[in-house]
Amino acid sequence: MLTISQLCKSYHTGDIHQTVLADLAFGMTSSSSVALLGESGSGKSTLLHLIAGLERPDSGEIDFAGVPVHAAPEAALAEIRRGRISLVFQQFHLITTLDVRDNIRFQAALCDRLDAAYETELTERLGLDGQLDKYPHQLSRGQQQRVAIARALLHKPELVLADEPTGNLDERSSQEVMGLFSELVKRAGSSLLMVTHSREMAAFMDRRVRLHDGQLTEIA
Repeated sequence: MLTISQLCKSYHTGDIHQTVLADLAFGMTSSSSVALLGESGSGKSTLLHLIAGLERPDSGEIDFAGVPVHAAPEAALAEIRRGRISLVFQQFHLITTLDVRDNIRFQAALCDRLDAAYETELTERLGLDGQLDKYPHQLSRGQQQRVAIARALLHKPELVLADEPTGNLDERSSQEVMGLFSELVKRAGSSLLMVTHSREMAAFMDRRVRLHDGQLTEIA
């Protein structure tokens, strides 16, 4: 489903050259979950951005379900992000002028994949069925994150990329939201690649890998 080989990425700031990914190799199968750990600044978010086609690598290949993301034109990448890949961030990026119902439906509507029965299931499981007419500013942070998760999953994407999705929540809320998130990702038949600093959150995933010095290693 996802195969990465010889991936390199570096940044230049003035005279400073920083290599964040160096001949990195990685792969995921369909309907699997992987936790991506590593120190701040190690390149975890960069790797997610490269997979989503939000940034371009210096060299190397990223194959997502037969699509060469590293070389695909922008129009093709936008289409992939619209219907086949979802992103969930620490900052929830909800649309403030839309109510909860329309925020949840937003991406599924864009790719013409609304499913009323599944929408009801998601909102009930995430405890949002009584919040649908509210606006984001009327919700707690935990509720906002649940809306972001529902939006990311309603169209049943092939791959969900999550960057510290519970980083703004307290420990109790993090455990509760992460348990629901991982379960609902499996229910959708999606794969999940999640950046986290937390061993507790990583324990919800099938595999755990650490990014250090531009390379990934499997960890227990």
